[in-house]
Amino acid sequence: MRSYRVWVLLTMLAAVLAWQRELYGQPPLKALIVDGQNNHGVWPKTSQMMKAYLEKTGLFSVDIARTKPQGVDPDFQPRFSDYHVVVSNYNGAPWPEKTRQAFVEYVRNGGGFVVVHAANNAFPDWPEYNQIIGLGGWGGRNEKSGPYVYVDEQGGIVRDTRPGPGGHHGSQHPFLIVVRDQQHPITQGMPAAWMHAQDELYDFLRGPAENMHVLATAYADPKYGGSGRHEPMLMVIHYGKGRVFHTPMGHGDYSQECVGFIVSFQRGAEWAATGKVTQPLPDDFPTADKVVQRKFAER
Repeated sequence: MRSYRVWVLLTMLAAVLAWQRELYGQPPLKALIVDGQNNHGVWPKTSQMMKAYLEKTGLFSVDIARTKPQGVDPDFQPRFSDYHVVVSNYNGAPWPEKTRQAFVEYVRNGGGFVVVHAANNAFPDWPEYNQIIGLGGWGGRNEKSGPYVYVDEQGGIVRDTRPGPGGHHGSQHPFLIVVRDQQHPITQGMPAAWMHAQDELYDFLRGPAENMHVLATAYADPKYGGSGRHEPMLMVIHYGKGRVFHTPMGHGDYSQECVGFIVSFQRGAEWAATGKVTQPLPDDFPTADKVVQRKFAER
């Protein structure tokens, strides 16, 4: 009799939960963050930050798939096709060949992908991955990896094919983001320029840069050890039917507390997943002379 009562209670609870889901709705989009290895020791926290940022929109439910801490993980085989968008916070050993094939197929067939900071350092010898991310750095990348892409003083895209390494940054500092396309769904409504919090400003990135559109740049000031050029900071890439949002920003937890980073990431993920952005710009978005941060409280 007792077991029957328990069964009845569990059945009633399931019915109530189903009713609540129908009444209030569930996040319509599924996101997967992949991590487990990264040369940035803060990665476990930044994965949690990005998970929280996506969930905060009310648009996403978020899972995390994690590799073993070292070496190739033969058991790392996420079901990419179960998700509308995959976010990479990974920079480590190669994925198993089966996983690589599944990932390429996922993006080519319309899956969304978001590349954050050191994820563009990953997999220098994986041609399809480098096509998907557009530009990357380190890992032995050089002119054979593709052109060095930057924006000149007239606002034109330069594809420099001269010999040289791929990937560099000067000392960390806050820097000004210049929006180059204010009509794209990700950047629509943003001010023409806004301050980003202290971060590594990646320069000399190289890659195939095919079907890539630069949305925003930052000047890598030589006084901080930078290139003296405007470097891509927000990019979108089309690969097959897939949409990719790529930001080299987000080195530290303090960098990811920047409201400009948060909003760009949230909007970029929605665009990668759906091709549109429904999120309005928040009132606390940074301006051209003011960094704005939201202190992240770990749960």
